[in-house]
Order: sequence, then C-alpha cells, then structure tokens
Amino acid sequence: MNLRNWTSAAALVALTALPNFGAAAQAAPAAAQTTQEETQPVSFDEARAAILAMAGNYRVRFDMREATPWRADYEPIDPKISGGHEVVRVIEDSGERIVLQHLLVIEHEGQTHIIKHWRQDWEYEPARMLVYSDTDTWQYRDVSEAERRGRWAQTVWQVDDSPRYAGIAAWKTVAGIPTWQSNPTWRPLARRDAVRSPVYDRYYGINRHQLTPAGWIHWQDNMKMGWFDAKLEPVVQEYVLNTYSRFDGYDVAAADAYWESTKGMWAAVRDEWERIAEEKNGIRVMEVAETGSAASVRLLEIADALHAGSLSEAVAIAQAKALMDQATQQI
Repeated sequence: MNLRNWTSAAALVALTALPNFGAAAQAAPAAAQTTQEETQPVSFDEARAAILAMAGNYRVRFDMREATPWRADYEPIDPKISGGHEVVRVIEDSGERIVLQHLLVIEHEGQTHIIKHWRQDWEYEPARMLVYSDTDTWQYRDVSEAERRGRWAQTVWQVDDSPRYAGIAAWKTVAGIPTWQSNPTWRPLARRDAVRSPVYDRYYGINRHQLTPAGWIHWQDNMKMGWFDAKLEPVVQEYVLNTYSRFDGYDVAAADAYWESTKGMWAAVRDEWERIAEEKNGIRVMEVAETGSAASVRLLEIADALHAGSLSEAVAIAQAKALMDQATQQI
C-alpha cells in the first residue's frame, strides 16, 4: 500500500452540538412553521459559528456516483464508496478569515500513519479569489463589491497546500438547516478519476456544506467535462456525498502530534504558495494523476522527516521552498 497515494477524498465530520439556527421556527405552532421550509439569511456571527462547527474528530464516508451520461457513447462507472478517520482543526481564526486543516489517520500493519489532507480557507467578502482557470493553472479573479457583499468565499487546497478550487456564497438556513452552496466552480480531476485517464479532464461543480445533528456533509454536483472537436462538452454528471460523523475512537493524539511538529513548516509552505502566486501571476504547477501536484509527494516526505526528527525545521522549510519554486512556472 502506497500511503502517499491514499489522498483521494475528503470526508464529512460530525459535531457534538449545532449552533442554535432555526430555534424559533422549531418552537412555533404548526401553522407558523412554513418559514422553516424557506431559505433565510443568517448573521455574520451565525455563519462563523457554522464554519467553526466543522472542526472536530470524525469518521468519514465518501460516496461517489456517476449518474447521468451526456454522451451516447459514455457508460457511467460503478459507484465508489470508501471511508476513514479524519481530524479537522482550526489553524487560523482572525474574525473574517477561518482556516480548517484536515488530517487523515490511517492504521496500517499495526501502525498509525498521518497524512496531511485537504485544507479549507473561509474569507468574508474577499476582493479576489484564486480560481482554477485551465490545465495546471490557477489565477486570481476579482470579486465585485456586489458579488461579495454578505458572502463567504471558500478556497480548497490540496495535500501540499497547492490550490484546487474556490467558490463564493452566503451562508443561509434552508428548511432550518445551516447551508452554504457555492457558485459553479472549475477544478482539476481528483485522483480517483485521473488515474483512469478518462475522456474528461476537469469538473464544473457546485459544492454544498450543511451541518447535521451528527456533524456535517459536503455534497458535490459535478459535471465532468472533456474536449471534443476543440470544445469543452459535458460527459457525465457525478454526485458525491462526503459525510463527517463525530467520532474519536481512533488515535486522534497522533494527528495532533504530527501537526504540532510540522505546523511551522506548513505555515511557511502556505506563505510560499502565496508569494509564488503574487510573483508569477498565479500558480502553474503540473498535476500528476497519482498524487495531485508534482510537488506533493516530496513535500509530504519532507514533513514526515521533520516529524520524525531527522530534519530541522529550518532545513525542512529551505528544502520545501526550493522544491516549490522549481515546480512552478510563470503564467
């Protein structure tokens, strides 16, 4: 088992308690409960509470299903269901910016292994977002004042903190449920698809995050797109439901120990990606089917060496920065 390739999906996490959304509607007489079926705005503080509620320790389930083919010559693949354990930690909270880091905890041959997983950054009313623009390329997109008013942007990053996709929307309650549903966003193929060399090469998808009594879900409605006669066309619709259910019956402490020993390096890596994006007019880094970005395997190995004590933090940061600069190109 190549543990470094076990980075294929992010999962859903459960909470011990939900913010008190929709309490008034739940207490109202039956005749007045129609408001619970409507979409209602939430306050800035309620949105922050919903984002922060996604942190915790979870059992996760990944359910991926191709459903509707948009080409007569395409046969949808069989559904894929998997799962695991995932720790989600708040690593930054400055009010209008919240950063959640995911860590996979894997038991293999009697040993616990930690794999740094995806990261989600939430920013209130951003002036720009780093979005997927074409093969191996992410560029900044300006967000107008009207588009960003009252909305939160979510930017998702890969295991090595290179970019993946970004979307923007307002947090609301839908039928009383705290919900964030993005605008349609472009993103590259996930490993589960890229390793098959399919006829499509990117997704055009909508992401929805919702709090549940047991945790939260991440729902995706993905249109898989491919090139035909020099035009991007839809191939098949995929529905993904990642369920995060609160659970701590695994080695949570190992994940926290890994993060404590490597967080300085990963902070420097995040800063370096930001520098690269500013200096190179975005980020262009080759995507590899098995691993995501071309830099990811080596960056994770450097972090492992730091965690094991065979590299100092200063050396680890220097090696990581050199690798990242070599792996990226000017746009």
